[in-house]
Amino acid sequence: MPPGEWIVAQEYQPKPSDYGYNLGRALTSVVGLRSIIPADAATAEVLGTERTGNGVVIRENGLVLTIGYLVTEAETVWLSTHDGRKISGHVLAFDQETGFGLVQALSSLDLPALSFDQSSTAKVGEQVVVAGAGGRAHAVAAKIVAKQEFAGYWEYYLDEALFTSPFHPNWGGTALIGPGGDLLGIGSLQLERTRDGGRAEPINMMVPIDILKPVLNDLVKFGRLSRPPRPWLGLYSTEIDQRIVVAGLAKRGPARRAELKIGDIIVAVGGNEVSDLADFYRKIWSLGAAGVGVPLTIHRDGDTFDVTVKSGERNQFLKKPSVH
Repeated sequence: MPPGEWIVAQEYQPKPSDYGYNLGRALTSVVGLRSIIPADAATAEVLGTERTGNGVVIRENGLVLTIGYLVTEAETVWLSTHDGRKISGHVLAFDQETGFGLVQALSSLDLPALSFDQSSTAKVGEQVVVAGAGGRAHAVAAKIVAKQEFAGYWEYYLDEALFTSPFHPNWGGTALIGPGGDLLGIGSLQLERTRDGGRAEPINMMVPIDILKPVLNDLVKFGRLSRPPRPWLGLYSTEIDQRIVVAGLAKRGPARRAELKIGDIIVAVGGNEVSDLADFYRKIWSLGAAGVGVPLTIHRDGDTFDVTVKSGERNQFLKKPSVH
């Protein structure tokens, strides 16, 4: 949703007097992001061919950090600043392991860069700001309400994600700004948690900045991590009654080639039973790098059988960033 079409309700907007840093200046480091993806891209069907969200300037040379799904397979990227300028950008990286994306502005942004905070020491209950592009009217005064592991259905896992409330209505690529005015994380998802009385409350999941620090230079220089990529099956999975159920299959992905089907129940990896997504992913990744055979035990229509899926490297199935 373009920033001009929504504002955060005033009672949820951050007030400069509540923070010990220059809130206005920090918010100018957040930019709008719009990307165009080819119709034949692998992610076009699920994520769309036009994606909008936010990014954060992290280096004075115009390096922008965002959430990876906004720029995965993008052929065109535009950045918009708080003062109305629109600047083209080049995708440097979309990293499936961390979930981050990097965009280099192709002309001067002339904006301050946010320094990195230490997300591992952030406390539950801590006062933070979740900021989209466009200043205070597009930012939420929030608190960290949880720090815990997160497993996503698209073969994604974080040891310790950050969760914030109240939720931001345009969360993708938002800046999670800590008490000192530095960057704690990047907005990824809107989820729900159950409060007392069974009431569902929307919250945001944030990817912690600490996992970027050791890999940032690799992503800038090479567009990928220097270590071997994890094995990828091309499965969309969900947990139902402590069982892993196949909910979808990536086109041309390894699992589809191995003739797995939607509705299959994954009982075990390498003979070791699995009951939740986090355990499932850890067992797959412990087998080796992309290309390794992944032995699965499958239950389908009353039958249980074994199948080995020859894993792939996820980025090999995606369009590469265009060269500018």
